[in-house]
Amino acid sequence: MQDRRQTTRDKVLYGGVAKSDETGIAQDCVVRNISEKGASIEFTNVVRLPKAQMSLTIARKSRSFLAKIVWWRDNFVGVAFSDEAPAPPVSDLDERLRKSEAKKRQLQRRIKQLLGEG
Repeated sequence: MQDRRQTTRDKVLYGGVAKSDETGIAQDCVVRNISEKGASIEFTNVVRLPKAQMSLTIARKSRSFLAKIVWWRDNFVGVAFSDEAPAPPVSDLDERLRKSEAKKRQLQRRIKQLLGEG
């Protein structure tokens, strides 16, 4: 079988998370090999993924990729990376921190009140 890849892939063993853009469902996976243009990933069981785009996050590389499925066989999937950057994850940490700090100040006032200091 002729290898049609434009770049060579490095054999790796990285943990990853594949998330469907259509359904929003995320599944853990193992990245078996990777290059600048794509990767081969393995899931623990047979999965149904969209033929459209999905995002692949590899924590060890601290990177996320938009990817299109090129092939799949049982629980193995080959993806090609898109040139587009994936949208940054939405984080509510700032809002949660503000609420936590406000709650802390409220509790501190209540403690002073109970101790008769305020």
